Amino acid sequence: MKELVLDGKSLDLKKIWKFSRAPGVQLRLADKAAKRVKESRAYISRMAAGKSAVYGVNTGFGLLSDVKVPKEKLAQLQLNLLRSHAVGIGNPLSLEEARVAMLLRTNTLAKGYSGASLELVEKLIAVQNAGIIPWIPEQGSVGACGDLAPLAHMALVLVGEGRCWYRGAWMEAADALRKAKIRPHLLGAKEGLSLINGTQIMTAIGALVVHEALELAKVADIAGAMSLEAFRGTAKAFAKEIHQVRPHREQIAVAANLRKLLGKSQLAQSHKDCGKVQDPYSFRCMPQVHGASRQFLRNCVPILEIEMNAATDNPLVFLPSDLNKKGEGPQGGEVISGGNFHGEYIAIALDTAAIGLAEFANISDLRIQKLINPAISGLPAFLTRDPGLNSGMMIVQVASASLVSENKVYAHPASVDSIPTSADKEDHVSMGVTSARKARQILSNLRHVLAMELLSASQGIELLRPFRSSKALEAAHAEIRTVVPPIEDDRIFHHDIMAIHNLLAQGRIVAAVESAVGELL
Repeated sequence: MKELVLDGKSLDLKKIWKFSRAPGVQLRLADKAAKRVKESRAYISRMAAGKSAVYGVNTGFGLLSDVKVPKEKLAQLQLNLLRSHAVGIGNPLSLEEARVAMLLRTNTLAKGYSGASLELVEKLIAVQNAGIIPWIPEQGSVGACGDLAPLAHMALVLVGEGRCWYRGAWMEAADALRKAKIRPHLLGAKEGLSLINGTQIMTAIGALVVHEALELAKVADIAGAMSLEAFRGTAKAFAKEIHQVRPHREQIAVAANLRKLLGKSQLAQSHKDCGKVQDPYSFRCMPQVHGASRQFLRNCVPILEIEMNAATDNPLVFLPSDLNKKGEGPQGGEVISGGNFHGEYIAIALDTAAIGLAEFANISDLRIQKLINPAISGLPAFLTRDPGLNSGMMIVQVASASLVSENKVYAHPASVDSIPTSADKEDHVSMGVTSARKARQILSNLRHVLAMELLSASQGIELLRPFRSSKALEAAHAEIRTVVPPIEDDRIFHHDIMAIHNLLAQGRIVAAVESAVGELL
């Protein structure tokens, strides 16, 4: 991706992901979007020049919406808004998340319902094309009336205030703009509000989480299949006929993946007459559990993509051509107050994503437990050749259990909470950024748990040599062996976990498997 054209309606999850991973992408505003932005701005300018009180244009905000502001102070009103709302705290968003948040806000303004000037949209694009990334603290939003506090920090960069990342270092925004030869933007009527009134922080975090989570879903299938091989379980539970009579799409897909992953295997043939009838649920029910988690992750995609291309401001600017009847403002248009800034859709979606991610980790840890238990697996205790002298995977599983238990706390939905704000004017809020941050932490924990399962399962297969596993799982095993040698004696397993974790972050295990047997579903 070298260029991304913004038109306010065509962003999707794949574009967002590619943009986040390609700092050199240049943004451009579509011609039709520029025309709409100019028309919308002309209408706001007429409203600002009139005598009527219009929220966000010539009034205060929140409980102060009844306070009329003189025309000569409208620019100061918008600058004061950014300064007073920049109260975020905590760690900053990652550079990728901050870039995506700014991109999404630009795309919202490009729809032309915000009343922002073409100069402001072009300034946003110029700042991003220069490689300037705002410092945005991740805490401080309640997810209604928009992600006000974090977006205010983002917006400050445009006026030469706040902090940003530029040319490999954090610096004051004024210095970065000067080095990039970009003049600070002088805010006009409503422009400060147009920059901060929306759901772009929660959507940015959520979009990156869900995209990576859907990739990790394949890893969960690979890790589960490898554990089943080491456990010397059966693939019969994944027969097509079983899943066709309970036809959840994702359950069918996971079962198909498992059949492809397990394939023809010497290891499986070596115990075909062992007398086992059924494996534990954590093996046998992978299609049902992995499938459910996948389904609720996929349910998030259309919600996120609608939000990426939505007008989330308040108030919104409607031109005569937008209205079925003549509006109340100049020349038949209208500025209408509403609640599109409310993040409930994203909050509930990401709460369900968090639960799905937690379940991937939960069942993964259960498989590790089975592998290390000699009474169940028939393998040496804790997957070490000399148990007693060596502890093997004993504390690897303990660490996994700690993350899984932590996930159960994070999986409690933030969206069921609400707390009144702004002197009870803004009384129901979504807590959407909290939902996004929790999902992000569970995703991180899941990646580590899957790394622990892959470490354990690959060692289990090592203990069953000389039997070979399937083509797909041998490819995964070989990729793991590029960074983690077989375990003969205890060592610092943290290094092994992180090495496999890095393979997952780079997509190398999925790539190795798909290179061997074709694309997984």
